[in-house]
Amino acid sequence: MAPEKIGSTAIFECKQALCDLRRDNCVSDVARQQLETICQRRQLLENRLRAHYPNLRNGNSLFPEFDLPDLTVLGHRGYARLLRELHALQNRLFDCTKFDKLLRYRCANLYFLVLPEELFQDSEVPVGWGALVEADGALTLSRKPIWHETTAELHTRLLHRIAVAGTRVLNRKLEITFDEIAAGYRDLPVRRRLGEGG
Repeated sequence: MAPEKIGSTAIFECKQALCDLRRDNCVSDVARQQLETICQRRQLLENRLRAHYPNLRNGNSLFPEFDLPDLTVLGHRGYARLLRELHALQNRLFDCTKFDKLLRYRCANLYFLVLPEELFQDSEVPVGWGALVEADGALTLSRKPIWHETTAELHTRLLHRIAVAGTRVLNRKLEITFDEIAAGYRDLPVRRRLGEGG
């Protein structure tokens, strides 16, 4: 017997504030290119600062070329700004790519951003996502989403992750520990653990 075909899935992400929307809307490829550029600039600047300030070497290494001086003690404004940019971009790349990840993981066929009317700007909607804009208690499709092909296995994996996350939250709320869950499972009759009966 052929497995039943799972229907289409859609993800709806609701946003109420522009800062929340922008926090999740980092495009990984662009951010990685920017990060690479900043890392190259940092390397170049560090090499120049080491050459100009050889007395900053702290003698931690057997070989001077491997000595890592603390360049932050210089108070160099350009270097400090470069480090701030680097940290901000790394944080953005690793913590703020929710929309990009959902597309990359192929979690659904359609993706919608649900926004209040005053928050909607077409340029803020992630590429490939649709936009449902709320005004006067009704939702209007302001941008159509792109259809994304996916598989039944990926649909099932998404549902499994939602169930696991929900169970984890409920266990935390009810203060149920892993040891209590394991003890309860051990106390079940063998037939029931194997799925043979109720």
